[in-house]
Formats: sequence, structure tokens, C-alpha cells
Amino acid sequence: MEVKNLAAELNSLEYHGRGIMLGKSVDGSKAIAIYFIMGRSENSRNRVFVEDGEGIRTQAFDESKMVDPHLIIYAPVRVLGNKTIVTNGDQTDTIYELMDRQMTFEQALRTREFEDDAPNYTPRISGIIRLESGDMNFALSILKSAYGNPDSCERFTYAYSNPLPGKAKFIHTYKAAGNPLPSFEGEPKTVELPDLDIDDMTELVWNNLNIDNKVSLFVRYIDVNTGKYESRIVNKNK
Repeated sequence: MEVKNLAAELNSLEYHGRGIMLGKSVDGSKAIAIYFIMGRSENSRNRVFVEDGEGIRTQAFDESKMVDPHLIIYAPVRVLGNKTIVTNGDQTDTIYELMDRQMTFEQALRTREFEDDAPNYTPRISGIIRLESGDMNFALSILKSAYGNPDSCERFTYAYSNPLPGKAKFIHTYKAAGNPLPSFEGEPKTVELPDLDIDDMTELVWNNLNIDNKVSLFVRYIDVNTGKYESRIVNKNK
């Protein structure tokens, strides 16, 4: 499988939609989670990330301009014990609540489908990092309509055990521009993670997202031995 340059991959599209990137630092000591949102409409761009407990949530930047919050206000990141959940919608809560009742990541997502935003039917993308025995593993999922048909939901889960240092898997909602927007296709992409601290990584990702469409970015580094983490948030709206 081709290993892509991180900056080049982020520059490859003007509009990825939402993106999740999970992987392991070059020295193997950190689990890395990256989540970003982009927007084209005024409603979608009118958002910021804010801290919420151990996770984050989206919030309207200007409440007076919020039109329809049901697909854009949610908690993208929540923490359940040794698990960090990252998604592009309120399925974060579904995963958290059902895994807390001993269901698996995949079982939880079987209760959900793609978003109800015809004609795009935006995929629901989700990721989870588990810390275990001084190391980490992770999984990514996408729920999408079958060729734009809202009557059929396709579900794919990709699990990564003992992931390689210095690599991440990257999945995003749309594969290209279009009307309607075409859903992401194929396996998550493999990107090279440069040997950077969290501040430099945050700067690299933010600076290589399309300047007109980027909205917010979240980056977290988690120590695989202790579970301690540090996070960064960047919002275009200030």
C-alpha cells in the first residue's frame, strides 16, 4: 500500500469534508488522534471546537446565524476508560453508551447509518484508540450509502493491531468535489507521520488544509504507557 506524505495528502483536495487520522508516533510512545472539520455553507462554517471534559464538542461561533444544528453540533471526541472515541457526528455518544454496556465498537455502529442530508448522504466516519499493555491499537469505520441510494447502507470497519510507528490511517467523508458530493471510497489511506511534537504537528496539519474551507482542528497525543494526554485545538473563527 502506498504511504502518502502528510502535507501533500492534505493538499490533494480542496474539500475533504471531515477527516479522522489515527496512528502512532515515530518513537512509538504516543498514540496520535487528529480530527478536522471543513465547511462550505455559512451554517457549517459557523462552528468552533471547545473542550468538554476529557473530550471536545462543536459549538456555534455566532448563535444568531445557526440554522440547523442537528448534524453539526455534537461531541467529536469522548473518552471511555482506556478508549478514545473520535467521530464526525453524534454517533460518538452511541459508541460511548453502548460500549459502556459491553457492546463492541462495530456492534454499536450497527445501530447507526449515514447522515440524512440528501442528496449527499454524508458518511459517518468513526475511530477508536485503545491503550493496552503499554501499547495501542485502533479501528476506523465508515457507514455510507450504496452509490448514493438512501435505501442501502454499506458498513466497513478497519482494525489495526500493533500499528507501525510513524504511520497513521486517514479517512475522510468525501473523495472529491461534486454535486452531490461523492463518498470516500476504499481503505483508509496510509500517511507518514513526521517526527514532530504536538505543536509542530498541529501547525503542519492546519497549514495544509484548504484555507477557504477549513473550520476547526483537534490534535491529541496520548502516552501509551500512562494514558496521559495533551491536546490542541485550532479554530478559524476567533
